[in-house]
Amino acid sequence: MQAQVKAVLEKIRPSLQADGGDVELVAVEAGVVKVRLKGACAGCPMSQMTLKNGIEKLLKREVPGVLSVEGVP
Repeated sequence: MQAQVKAVLEKIRPSLQADGGDVELVAVEAGVVKVRLKGACAGCPMSQMTLKNGIEKLLKREVPGVLSVEGVP
């Protein structure tokens, strides 16, 4: 599952980088994907929306078994 998650994050990464941010995969544990938002995304007030409505939605659609996505510091 971790390889599938990484592949999906690579699809998202260019959009985040275009706005000065990035995403780093920290862990995949029992269907919970833990990521770290970096750069401009780290302090952005919209980061929770990006995390839940962008990253989590896409991962749930493309990777069977993903239950949720959490941001970690």
